[in-house]
Amino acid sequence: MLTDTLIEDHRWQAAGLEALAETAARATLTHLGLDPADWEIAVLACDDARIATLNASFREKPTPTNVLSWPETDLTPEIAGAFPEKPPQGGDEGPQHLGDIAIAFETCAREATEQDKPMADHVTHLLVHGTLHLLGYDHIRDQDATLMEATEAAILGKLGLPDPY
Repeated sequence: MLTDTLIEDHRWQAAGLEALAETAARATLTHLGLDPADWEIAVLACDDARIATLNASFREKPTPTNVLSWPETDLTPEIAGAFPEKPPQGGDEGPQHLGDIAIAFETCAREATEQDKPMADHVTHLLVHGTLHLLGYDHIRDQDATLMEATEAAILGKLGLPDPY
C-alpha cells in the first residue's frame, strides 16, 4: 500500500479514510507520472484539537485547519509555477517515504457541510491537495496557486469528482 493511515479519531473509520487516502494519493502520483509503488505516505487521521497542536508547533498558528503536510524532502521550486520540472525519483531498494499528511475530522466535516459537498469528495480533494504539497506544489504565489488548483481539478476529474474551485 502507498498510504499507511494511523486513525486517532475513530470517526474517520466510518468515513472510510483509509480507502480515500489510498485512492487520492495513487491518483495524484499516477497523474504526475510517478509510480505509486516507489513511494509511501503516512496519514494521521485526527481531530481538531490534535491538528491545532500540530499547526501551532509547525506553523505557529494555534488553530485547527483541515489538512497539514510535511514532505520528507522540500521540493518547492524557487520560481513560481516551475514544478514539475524534475519530479522526484523513487528508490531501487523499495518504497521511499514521501512525507506525512494530517487531516482533522471536525474541520473537514464542517467545511463539507458549509460547501454542500459529500464528505468523501471534500476529503479526497484535501488528500490530493496534501499529496501535491509533499511533491513541492504550493499556493502562496498566485502563479503557483493557479498551477496547483488546475492540477487538483484534473486529478479529481479523473476520479469522477467535480472541480472544487
